[in-house]
Amino acid sequence: MSDIVGGIFTSHVPGIGLAIARGQQQDPYWKPFFDGFAPIHRWLAQTRPDVAVVFYNDHGLNFFLDQMPTFAIGAAADYQHEDEGWGLSGFKPFTGAPDLSWHIIETVVEQEFDPVTCQSMLLDHAVAVPFELCWPDTDAWPVKVVPISLNTVQHPLPSPRRALELGRAVGRAIESWTGPERVVVMGTGGLSHQLDGERAGHINVDYDKFCLRNLAPDPEAMLQHDTLDIVELAGSQGVEILNWLAARGAMRGSVRELASNYHVPISNTAAATVLLENSAMVRA
Repeated sequence: MSDIVGGIFTSHVPGIGLAIARGQQQDPYWKPFFDGFAPIHRWLAQTRPDVAVVFYNDHGLNFFLDQMPTFAIGAAADYQHEDEGWGLSGFKPFTGAPDLSWHIIETVVEQEFDPVTCQSMLLDHAVAVPFELCWPDTDAWPVKVVPISLNTVQHPLPSPRRALELGRAVGRAIESWTGPERVVVMGTGGLSHQLDGERAGHINVDYDKFCLRNLAPDPEAMLQHDTLDIVELAGSQGVEILNWLAARGAMRGSVRELASNYHVPISNTAAATVLLENSAMVRA
């Protein structure tokens, strides 16, 4: 049976990818953020997951305002990264896990979710940047990927509870998968930030730290704010916390925080990284 060994939660700011390309990881502006990945690198070397199930939001590469699915799940054998306008290039291709993808799709549909199924899909910085952060200096990604896209762009957005329940449905699907894969779930994006309008540059440290405090022990506490509350608290792009909630929902076992890092700002964004361990899963 498959196991979800843990979860990695991180910002996916395009500027991070540019900093990597320029070798700026040790620059004073970037170092506090990149230093937060040292414990993640050690953990990944020890646990050696086979598959990453990534909850993220597409930035117009696959879906635009005229066609925006609430949830979409990739079921391709391979995926390519393409730059959606930030000047990011050179990311390695991704290998899919189509059998596991189809099992997840079929299982969540049985649980009354209705994802769009994507048998071809491009992956943008929301997946590529976290992969580069987690597995730097590799010739090929050491994990296969199942990408799950949530709409955090075009209203109406899914509610925080719906995002958490989607993650729980995905977690049940992974637990019922008969393959031997060790799975790490990833939630990417955020934390608080707004890129446009009168509140451009908005960061809410108190709300961010509230999320970081509750992510492992009590994700239900984060449901006290509805989607519009989160927009007000965290900024219009701060709703990417929905990706974190979905990934946290997939971790249905005994969850323990192993590492956490918070740094303000990176490209007008409150950047954060969290590593959670998942054990003693309930298979039901």
